[in-house]
Formats: sequence, structure tokens, C-alpha cells
Amino acid sequence: MTPAARLAATIEILEAINTTTRPADMVLAEFTKGRRWIGAKDRRALAENIWRVLRRRARLGWWLEHVQHPDRDARAFVLADLALETKDIPDDLFQGAHAATPPDAIDRRLIDILSGGSLFHHAMPAWAKGEYPPWMEPHLSALFGDRLAAEMGAMRDEAPLDLRVNTLKADRPKVLAALSKLGIDAKPTPLSPIGVRLAKRLALTELGPWRDGWVEVQDEGSQLVALITDAQPGQAVADYCAGAGGKTLALAACMENKGRLMALDVAEWRIDRAAARLKRAGVHNVVRRTLSSESDKWVKRSAGSFDRVLVDAPCTGTGTWRRNPDAKWSLSEQDIAELCVRQGAILASAARLVKPGGRLIYATCSLLPEENESQVEAFLASHPDYIVLPVGDIWPTSWGVACPVAGPYLRLSPLQHGTDGFFAAVLVRKSP
Repeated sequence: MTPAARLAATIEILEAINTTTRPADMVLAEFTKGRRWIGAKDRRALAENIWRVLRRRARLGWWLEHVQHPDRDARAFVLADLALETKDIPDDLFQGAHAATPPDAIDRRLIDILSGGSLFHHAMPAWAKGEYPPWMEPHLSALFGDRLAAEMGAMRDEAPLDLRVNTLKADRPKVLAALSKLGIDAKPTPLSPIGVRLAKRLALTELGPWRDGWVEVQDEGSQLVALITDAQPGQAVADYCAGAGGKTLALAACMENKGRLMALDVAEWRIDRAAARLKRAGVHNVVRRTLSSESDKWVKRSAGSFDRVLVDAPCTGTGTWRRNPDAKWSLSEQDIAELCVRQGAILASAARLVKPGGRLIYATCSLLPEENESQVEAFLASHPDYIVLPVGDIWPTSWGVACPVAGPYLRLSPLQHGTDGFFAAVLVRKSP
């Protein structure tokens, strides 16, 4: 693709993202799938352009309003971004068979005002600088206080690419050596003993360590959630909201393929997506099962039969905004309220599976206390047979790093821990 064609495609894809509820990466994948002339380099270039605009949406929108540009469509955002990035925009960027429409007089005014300028402005409100919906400021201010600007600044940045070493097939030194041999800059993650962080993004599917099942893509925070589940070889373990199987794979490795691991989800298509990943990782102790709902009869029949139950509950995903910057703008207060109700029902249902003395781990990739501490407190109030097991009490000294949190729960953020935003609580079912 020519630079002009890439620019036009960027505008077209962003317009599609603005008019759908589907995730941006899915929209991009669908756009490129049926167009054979779009090569790997083109896909990477388009992704970089699109995610740069998505990460700057609030600030670019503020600039469009500040200079009184009449449009708020994808084209206007792309032109504003291009002007701020490039002092001199070449004319041939709008020429050719597949090029975007050349700037008119109004567009030229926008470009002239912003050309070579700063993305930030002293008059910008905090929500624009921090790239979050203005209605969320009370929620985030209550959580972060005077750290709000710094926390949201870290959330605004692009996330690193973290890998989890599949200990069924390799160890971290072996993976680091293999990546180094391939000329890939990688280092151990600071907190997870099985994590590897890459210096830059690359096409993993082309690498031997990935094809051989030595590594899986998984944020360090997600790795820690799986690790503090403390699934042991020979135990009965349930991954209650398994999705595509990221944490299921991590649990299977902790169990050394020994014992019974149930991957449960209400969406059959999500469960089915895990099959190829399980095979590549060499996992064979997993049974996948689709639940009809939280009241599925299988849960009642299986009550009290699991040593560990991990509930990675559906949530707002506010902790993953570094990776999914488009998601924040489709979120609403109603979504939070509905998710909180659903989380409570899921947690209560999953709790039935835990045997006396067993553990229930509740986790989200959300920043919001409503989905985290408040859910745990409400659950404990109605389930007196459960108590909190502080994360610090079970943090393994063998990892060689101190527990990163002081309170009873695992609460992670990009600013403080370099991970996505995660929350996890470990609850123990008391023996009679």
C-alpha cells in the first residue's frame, strides 16, 4: 500500500470503529482479511495509525473544538493527528487511485493551526489530558485522589508485550536464551517469576518459541492472578469464567497437568477458541464445559467438590485501557450497574463449588471499587462461611520479590506496578 492508501484506509477503519460496538482489533482484522493486497507491514502500519488516534481521542477532540473545526468524524481526527505529528504534510499523501479526499479550505485551516504543535494544552480539562470519559472522573478521583493525573497518564500509554512461560515445556532462562538467539530484546518481568517482557511488539506467530508452545501472550498482572490461585498438582480446580483460556493455560501449568481442571463459560464459542491453545501448550488435564447460566444444574450437582475456584468475572475492563483504548468511550454508568449485579450472581454461584478448606479467588481487570472491594464485602456479608486470606500471607518468598501490595487484596495499576489494572481477592471457605 502507498502512504496515501494507508491514510485513506486508516480513516475508513476508524469510521467503522466509531459506528459499531465491536472491539477495534476485530474491526481492523475484518477490514484486512478480505484484502489480499494488504501485507503484514501494511497491517502493522494501519494498527499503529489507528491505535495512536484512539489513544489521543479526547485530546484530539478537544483541539477540534478549540479551533472550532465543524467536523467530529474520523477524517477530522486523523487530520488533526497528522497535523500535530507532521510539520509539513506532503501533497502526494492525498493523491492516487486509493487516496483520501484532499483537504479543503476548512481542513487546511485546521492543519495550519495545529501543524507541529503540542498535543497537550494548558487549558485542557483533566479528563482530556488523562484520556477518560468526563463522567468517570468522580469514580476515578475517589479511587486515586491526588494520583489521578499520574495514574491515568500511565493508563494512557501503550502497554508492553508480556509473555508467560509455559512451564510444561520450558523455563524462563530457556525462553530468554531462545529469544536472544533470534535477536529479540527481552527481559524477565519484575513480579511474575514466569513472565518475559519484550522491548517492542512483533509477530509472535512467526517465532519458534510461540509455535512450540513455550510461551503465551499474557500481561504480568494476569499471570499474578493465576499464580495466587495456588492451583496444585492433583487438585480439583475450576476456572469459572474461562473465556478463551488464558488463565486456564496458566492454571494447567501450575498443576503440572495433574488433577482435574474445569474450564467453564456461558459462551460456547469462547470455550471452543481455547482448544488450539491447549493443544499447542501440551495441556491435557482440562475439561471444557459450557454453562447455561449461573444457575446451571451442573453447578448444583458439583457443589463442594473443588479445591480452587477462580472467578475472573466479566467487568468494565477499565484496567485494560492501555490495550483497548476504544472500549472506554462505549462504557456507561448503566453498564457498571448491570455488570455489578451480574458479578454478584456469578460470585455467589461459583462459591457453591468450593469445598470446605478450599479457596475462591475473585478477580477483575477493572479499576473500579464497585466491581472489586464492594463486591467482596457484599459477598462476605451474605456468606459467613468465607473469610479473606490476605495476599501477603500467601505471597511466595521463592519468587524473590516482596508482595507488591500492603492491603489484603491484590490491586495492581500501570503506574505503580507496570501491569494492567487488576484486582484479586482470595477467600477461604471455613471448615465446619
